[in-house]
Amino acid sequence: MLLLKLAAQDLLDLNSRRRMVPHLAARWRHFRGADASLTERSAWAESLVSLANDLVAADRGNVEMIVECAATLDETDRPGDPRLIDVVLVGHHPQGRRLSVQLVELKRWSTVTRVERATAELVHVAGMDSKKHPALQLRDYYEAFTSSRGPLHGLDFECGGFAYLHNATEASVQALIDVDSPTGPYAHVYTNDRRERLLSDLRQHFTDEGGASAAEILLRSMGLRNTPLLDAMIWSRGDDTVFTLRGRQKVVADQILETASKILPDPRRPALVPDERRVIFLVTGGAGTGKSAIGLQIKAELEAQGRTVKYASGSRAFNGAVQEHVGYGDREFRETFTYFSSFVTPPDPPLDVLICDEAHRIRDRSTSRFWKPEQQGTQPQVDELLDASRLTVFFLDEGQSVRPNEVGTVSLIEDAARRREAHIARYGLREQFRCGGSDAYIRWVRAVLGVTDEAPEQWTPDGLMHVEVADNPEELERIIRTEALAGASARMVAGYCWPWTKPLGKDKRLEADVRIGDWHRPWNADSETFCENEAPPSKIWSVHENGLGQIGCVYTAQGLEWDWCGVIMGEDMVRRDGRWVFRRGKDRQGPEAGVKRVAVPGSFDPKVKAGSVDDEEFARLVRHAYHVLMTRASRATVLYSVDEETRDYLKEQVGEVQIHGLRPTWENLPQEARVPHLPRPRRGKRPRRNRKRPDAQGPDLRLF
Repeated sequence: MLLLKLAAQDLLDLNSRRRMVPHLAARWRHFRGADASLTERSAWAESLVSLANDLVAADRGNVEMIVECAATLDETDRPGDPRLIDVVLVGHHPQGRRLSVQLVELKRWSTVTRVERATAELVHVAGMDSKKHPALQLRDYYEAFTSSRGPLHGLDFECGGFAYLHNATEASVQALIDVDSPTGPYAHVYTNDRRERLLSDLRQHFTDEGGASAAEILLRSMGLRNTPLLDAMIWSRGDDTVFTLRGRQKVVADQILETASKILPDPRRPALVPDERRVIFLVTGGAGTGKSAIGLQIKAELEAQGRTVKYASGSRAFNGAVQEHVGYGDREFRETFTYFSSFVTPPDPPLDVLICDEAHRIRDRSTSRFWKPEQQGTQPQVDELLDASRLTVFFLDEGQSVRPNEVGTVSLIEDAARRREAHIARYGLREQFRCGGSDAYIRWVRAVLGVTDEAPEQWTPDGLMHVEVADNPEELERIIRTEALAGASARMVAGYCWPWTKPLGKDKRLEADVRIGDWHRPWNADSETFCENEAPPSKIWSVHENGLGQIGCVYTAQGLEWDWCGVIMGEDMVRRDGRWVFRRGKDRQGPEAGVKRVAVPGSFDPKVKAGSVDDEEFARLVRHAYHVLMTRASRATVLYSVDEETRDYLKEQVGEVQIHGLRPTWENLPQEARVPHLPRPRRGKRPRRNRKRPDAQGPDLRLF
């Protein structure tokens, strides 16, 4: 948990635009569930700015300031409020360039006296009740950071801390600095008349550059930077441990595993009287809250115990990427991933565990135009899923349903559980790990698109996620291609606002259907095999190097992520007179057989045509589709709308883009953040590693 991460000079720039305090207040409300007090807000406005000014004055403006920060994600599960450090300063130490961290308590106290003559641990602050010496708070923070479970464990670092009373003089707070005051590397106290000493010490603690690089190391150790899903799976394929879960993620996973151990038979010692109870876990959370991380981790651990487990999804893009990219050549691995529609005939005997990811995509019935009549589902799909296993785990986000026949909701699953008299356990995930861990960006997207009733506000750069608006499609493509060629993962996606031509002729040529002025590009290939110029089939478009030249849509992007994502908004959703207007398109015959062109601009998605959904449902699904597309990036989103008025609105909401060091191009990233993505494994089943003991520590991979 953190509220803001910016270099000192960027924080001052943000404050000059009067955006710092509103941003911090919004983040505070999200995490704490209540508005920040006026005292808290004024403290941010005064104390943070004072400290940032001092860093700049010391020629240390590149030192990163992490504001209102918990040491680890586990901190959020402590009884009561989590311990939040006012500021963590992060950079490199001048000697040896090891990691340098200073924990800071900001106090606006002007007069402090001793409460008891015998001790300096308790002091009286003018206008307040008795307070603990700030060094005692810093001692707790110091231990949380440097202990065997803290984020600095195993790193080469220097860590200290200090209290900064920028309104006080040394004489007015003598009780804090007397000879019998607490001591330690975290117990320094600076006042206004000791400012020169503070500036000198800041120069001794930090170099004048490298703050972003140091912050990247620390954020990874704190679990606030993710390992992309497919990279983590390739690395660990065949291992019991896939991800290191944090905070609420770990709580949910542990509860599922514990329940499985209670109700499922021991494969080595079958029970004389089998336990017939059925249990359903329902885990909700927004995009990037770690649902897939939990699902994939418990799948690996349950399989290691000898359980029969399937991982089902309603997303062809997700399953295709896992099966074709991660499981290339490993039939046993690939077959453990399946679809919701695969259980029309229940397995006999039932599976031990069925994990249903993206359960918001559950359909009303399991049907296909390619199936014979006797193969079609005859009962609700959710019932088929529940009949397939003893323990069923559903992960869902109702805000990501994008098709009219996607009926997966909390109430649907709860009703089905009651019909079977199954025990149901509900959990909610909140911490955000996609989009750079920026829940502020997620909220901004939802407000801008009108997914929520929250009034949109101009985007505030937070050092975690970047967003900008391109003036034309050529500029958007140039940015995406530049980042991809430099080493980042990057893709272009668009609203479904152009006809989609199947590959043409024997050579399977891709028609350039997405046409904006003189800029023409094809959709990703609607094919099961490679097409002309080695264009990949749609199921691996998201991960294959040749997928960069094609445009994806919500159906081929959902469930996946890239470092950079270019999002093209078509004319299915445009801004008019201060509100969103939604349009359906019409096509006309193109230049050759099988090719269509746009006659009336708007949506060309056959799943939301006029005969299948009404106008209100159409608007909801289009909003959700763009919400999915705009939350696929882990570092930066580039937006472009073909409609000028909509483009102007987006620019107004994004605001000024260029702030020093915040545009996370590959060349601007610190070396520690330039993590190459793993290639597709070679054909052939990868030998499984030795099984881990139940208490063994897995690889330090974190997802979302």
